[in-house]
Amino acid sequence: MTLSRRRFAACLPALAVAAACRPSGENTGALRLGYFPNITHATALVGVERGLFREALAAQGTALETFTFNAGPAAIEALLSGALDATYVGPNPAVNAYVKSKGEVKVIAGAATGGAFFVVRPEVGGPDDLRGKKVSTPQLGGTQDVALRTWLIGQGFKVDEFGGGNVSVTPQENAQTLESFQSGEIAGAWVPEPWATRLILEGGGKVLVDERDLWPERRYTTTVLLARKGQIEARRPTLLALLRGHAAANKWIAEHAGEAREVANAAIKKVTGKALAPATIDRAWQNLEFTSDPVPAALIRNAEDAQKLGFVKLEGADLQQLFAPQLLAEAEKR
Repeated sequence: MTLSRRRFAACLPALAVAAACRPSGENTGALRLGYFPNITHATALVGVERGLFREALAAQGTALETFTFNAGPAAIEALLSGALDATYVGPNPAVNAYVKSKGEVKVIAGAATGGAFFVVRPEVGGPDDLRGKKVSTPQLGGTQDVALRTWLIGQGFKVDEFGGGNVSVTPQENAQTLESFQSGEIAGAWVPEPWATRLILEGGGKVLVDERDLWPERRYTTTVLLARKGQIEARRPTLLALLRGHAAANKWIAEHAGEAREVANAAIKKVTGKALAPATIDRAWQNLEFTSDPVPAALIRNAEDAQKLGFVKLEGADLQQLFAPQLLAEAEKR
């Protein structure tokens, strides 16, 4: 059975059956890849739509099956259950999966850096104007949630996971955040692209913090490619082929920026039924860098910040072992 470019919810029964019926041991059939219909996953969108993954895997004799997700936890659940072999996710889900599985997953490449902003209403002139106000992030304990809470604490504010403190942090879905921002219910939101741009263009907001300014060389992890350790060990040539397709996608994006935006937007429309407005994707695209570098130091620091906030227990996990740089280096040599 081939399941391609469908939402995970629709594929869940088939995936569950496949996982349940598969004999013990690692998958040896088609490479099953997950990703999100979001521009921060443009490497996957372009790689799938341009046939770059399929071509690289075919040269190694492997077919490709793709599945789309709306959030990291669902993708991680599929990966850890054995229903996926690899998936594009954000840094926090990757760390959570590594800790939860006791090291049974590896970051085999980066995919994107940048693209997160703290956008506020025009009347907010600086941090002091946030006191007593409500702000939002996409998900409690998520990547942007950790970034916002860490920044607020650094500004001298008190926050808690229940929305208390000097500044109330209220996680909500991005679409709801845009509505809350437009109505004045929230004073600002720390969100990824394209939602940061939408808050500016559709909500009249302004950037208070460009997260790039908080990191060395203005680079931090936004999206990574995560694979099961068992697949790396049992099907190394297949994972190397996937990485060659991944690198080809990033190279094509760098060399065809305008066309790449159109391809990614068409892919988003194919999955979600609605494309991003041209002005939105044009502006948001400029705030992202598509690269195979997972920026390990930034990802590890983000995980440590999450632990300080009580969102993850690293339990002595060696996060340096989360990465598989040798695999990426081997793929790049071919």
